[in-house]
Amino acid sequence: MLLRTMADEAHAPKYAHIERERRWLVRTGATPEDAATRCIRIEDRYIYGTRLRLRRMTDMASGTCALKLTRKYDSADPLARPIFAAYLDTADYAALAGLPAQPLVKPRYEVRSGTHVYWLDRIEGVLAGLALAEIELADAHALRAVTPSWAARDVSHESRYQGGSLARNGLPQE
Repeated sequence: MLLRTMADEAHAPKYAHIERERRWLVRTGATPEDAATRCIRIEDRYIYGTRLRLRRMTDMASGTCALKLTRKYDSADPLARPIFAAYLDTADYAALAGLPAQPLVKPRYEVRSGTHVYWLDRIEGVLAGLALAEIELADAHALRAVTPSWAARDVSHESRYQGGSLARNGLPQE
């Protein structure tokens, strides 16, 4: 069996899939969550010394909860990154939750605009006030063609606005 190293990250690991995603800063005062059809509370734990994210997702309407462990990989195209995710049971989640980690908590609102579904994250805690929107589409061309009207600017190519970087480093300096 061949072991993959960090140098191999340009290639998707065997069990990863490609996630096509764009991200924007949301303009101050823009409140599209008023039109939200759904809200999920996300509690992320970025495990120290790794690129692993432990996530608890709670649907605010139903109270149902999903638990997962995720690893995103670097890519030459930041709009198409390999990602691996495994859903966990409560015992596995509890075991991993005991590892030292940096938290990032946010309500995530599902906002429909035309034919597209965006996710609006309002970051809590020391990053309160930071709002990011994202969209995930399978078609790379369609992904590059969309921008929500309430977005301030595209930050898809800025790693400092990725969840792990925000959790570790705080608010990016402009």
